[in-house]
Amino acid sequence: MEFQQLADVAEKWCSSTPFELIAAEETERRMDFYADPGVSFYVLCPDNGCGDSFHVWSESEDCLPFLQLAQDYISSCGKKTLHEVLEKVFKSFRPGNSPSDSEASEVKQVLRDAFYSEASRAHTVC
Repeated sequence: MEFQQLADVAEKWCSSTPFELIAAEETERRMDFYADPGVSFYVLCPDNGCGDSFHVWSESEDCLPFLQLAQDYISSCGKKTLHEVLEKVFKSFRPGNSPSDSEASEVKQVLRDAFYSEASRAHTVC
């Protein structure tokens, strides 16, 4: 799929979530997303015909643990669409989906609670 088509899919997805597409870099095939309060991640899109999969990551250490669910989903069998990947990322930020280890900080809990409160008003999750 051409990058502009992927960007259009991302924009449409953003319209039903608290996320904004804040950057779309065609040469890097990278899309950056942001939602208050400080929830950010990016998606690297595969080149056409290369057989690669999408990749999600965040430069925010507070957001990284929440993306594990989406990363596992992407690496599982079968090709994924951008919309499917974005939906999995969105669901990854729901309470109870991050790793619950002894290193989980109060900041992560506040981030998750604030994000989910906002997200639940803007998006109905099945």
